[in-house]
Amino acid sequence: MKALKEWATVVKALENGNQTVLLRKGGILETKSGFRIEATKFALFPTHEHQDNASLKSQYYGYLADVREGKPEEGYNRITSTAQVIEEHDVFSIEKIEQLSPFHIWGDSYIMERMNWMPSKPMKAIFLKVFKITPTEIQVLPDYHGCKSWIELNVNSDSEKSVLSDTELQQKLEEFRRIVN
Repeated sequence: MKALKEWATVVKALENGNQTVLLRKGGILETKSGFRIEATKFALFPTHEHQDNASLKSQYYGYLADVREGKPEEGYNRITSTAQVIEEHDVFSIEKIEQLSPFHIWGDSYIMERMNWMPSKPMKAIFLKVFKITPTEIQVLPDYHGCKSWIELNVNSDSEKSVLSDTELQQKLEEFRRIVN
C-alpha cells in the first residue's frame, strides 16, 4: 500500500477530525513535478521532522507535545490511519487558501511560507476521508528517509473506522467545494 509522509501532528489532527484538507506543493525531491497524488487510498506515515509550534495554530500546540511524548522507539514507526482522497483542486489564490483555514491546523506564517516556495506552482488542496486502523508497528527502512512524499508500505487496513460521520464529512465537503470552485 502507498503511504503519504505527513507530520505526526497533522496525522493526529486528521485522526481527531480537526483537519480534513492537506495543502501540498511537494517535497524537495519533487520540485520539477510538484506534488502528485500517487494513490487515492493510502496509509498515513507520521514524520517527526520539521514540525514546531511556530508552524501551528496555537490551539494545536498540545498535539505536537503529544506526538513528541508518544514517539515510537528509534528505528520504528506506528501506522494508525489511512486516508481516501475525496477531491483535489489546484489553488493559486492566497484568498482561497486563507478561506481554507478552518480545514487544517497550520498557522498563517507556515501557509505563507509554503505558498512562496515554488510560487509558480499551485497549492494542492486535498480533501480527505480518514480512517482509524488497528495500529501497526513497522521498522523504518532506508527507503523511507528523505524529502519525498510517497513510500510503499506493507500495512493491513482491514479494520477501518471512519473518523467523521457521513453527515459531518458531507457538511465539510460542501464548504470545501464552495471555497475552491
